[in-house]
Amino acid sequence: ETKNDPFLLYLRGLVLLEKDRKAEAKSVLVKAACGYPCHWGAWESLLPLCASVEDARGLGLPNHWMRKWFFAALHLELQENRKGLQAYAGLVLDIPASSIGVVQMAVGHYNMREFDRAQSIFEDVYRADPYRLEGMDTYSNILYVKEDAAKLSYLAHGAVLTDKYRPETCCIVGNYYSLKSEHEKAVVYFSRALKLNWRYLSAWTLMGHEFVEMKNPSGAIDAYRHAVDINPRDYRAWYGLGQTYEILQMPYYALYYYQRATRLRPKDPRMWCAMGQCYESEQLLMTVAAIRCYQRAVTWNDMEGIALAKLARLHRESGNEKAAAHYYRLNLTRLEKEAPESNETSEALLFLANYYKKLNKFKEAERMCTRLLDFAGPEKQNAKALLREMRNVEDARAKDGVVG
Repeated sequence: ETKNDPFLLYLRGLVLLEKDRKAEAKSVLVKAACGYPCHWGAWESLLPLCASVEDARGLGLPNHWMRKWFFAALHLELQENRKGLQAYAGLVLDIPASSIGVVQMAVGHYNMREFDRAQSIFEDVYRADPYRLEGMDTYSNILYVKEDAAKLSYLAHGAVLTDKYRPETCCIVGNYYSLKSEHEKAVVYFSRALKLNWRYLSAWTLMGHEFVEMKNPSGAIDAYRHAVDINPRDYRAWYGLGQTYEILQMPYYALYYYQRATRLRPKDPRMWCAMGQCYESEQLLMTVAAIRCYQRAVTWNDMEGIALAKLARLHRESGNEKAAAHYYRLNLTRLEKEAPESNETSEALLFLANYYKKLNKFKEAERMCTRLLDFAGPEKQNAKALLREMRNVEDARAKDGVVG
């Protein structure tokens, strides 16, 4: 009778997971979910064991309403965030009083780097339930990225008062100290989170980031490796490993880890930019591969503009002025909104002024030079020299026309 008890099967599944017998664990956890479908723990433990949605559909899971929640969570686990958001949008309507689906939607927006939308959802949830800690570690990540120290301090204070012995609380406080650049204290709190739950993925990854800041690459590598051992789908840990090996000037290792991160997040321009920079390194000097990576980053809407600037420079250095001009124009359009007086802007204007001059498109060249006159330094002098050259050429042409 106890042999098929769903809760005992669940515990057996966890033990098999600890012993890295994943195939057996998957089979046992499926039986646990079938035996008592309302036990979310069994479903949740199956998430990292499913390679794809198709793989999960072939497991023979029970046709229960919990199945919908499982597949919604699996979409987020597999970084299929749009599908996950659509699934949770329907589930939230089914159970409007529950905040679980709403928090998961915020996590989906966070995964897609839609921080404003995710923050808005988390704030609504926090106002409705100020004692909630589940998911608030992700909220603290958003506040950290947006450098909102006041709100992060308030969240950390509230979490400590609610339950200072929760991993989420330690993670929130760790983020607060990290934002204040007190990295040693941040590591202490992330370590506490791991003492409370050594499989707490976020703490391993965030601790790796702190070790990078503290110039401790061996500590960072150890933390990131723990993270990918717990969940090989944690792209942040793979990306962190790539960054650490890049700092150690070991581009072949860095490239391998960046490739792992890119497979998990093929639509994330940051992954492609990181790979491109790796290909550019002095040890590799694979310009063509770097250009392809940056082109993929542009395809997936590189908001930071790193890829456009890199593509313009690489094409310029390889002698492909037409392609370089194309990317300089695109980058200039972006810079006019974000950084109209930056060095990147002056570099783009100067290149385009020279490029149009060579093509005898003097009006476009003069327009670029006129904008360069607003800059101080050598750019202004270069613009003046170009304008004089073009006027001399135009005067010479006018004289030739009169003589003719």
